[in-house]
Amino acid sequence: MTRRRLIIPGALLLLVVLALTAAPAPLAAGKAQKESPDLINVNTASLEELVTLPGIGESYALRLIEYRKKHGPFERVEDLLNVRGIGDRTLDRIRSRVTVGGK
Repeated sequence: MTRRRLIIPGALLLLVVLALTAAPAPLAAGKAQKESPDLINVNTASLEELVTLPGIGESYALRLIEYRKKHGPFERVEDLLNVRGIGDRTLDRIRSRVTVGGK
């Protein structure tokens, strides 16, 4: 009787430990994919794509589009600072999410 009382709780504990250690792996993999979204090319992005960037609303997106129409494509991500209203803080927020195209 004493032996059975030890085996069942021990087996349950083992199952709980295995369940807890196995479950985070798929969740972590899925989360990593969501945290590294595709880069948005600011030279070709639509208004809808640009507004998905942190701190970029419709008015800033329209300014980005208007700027690239007047001045041509952005050559470097830092060139976004030339757009009225885009400052260092905004650029820092979006830097990892944008590109100007492949070289």
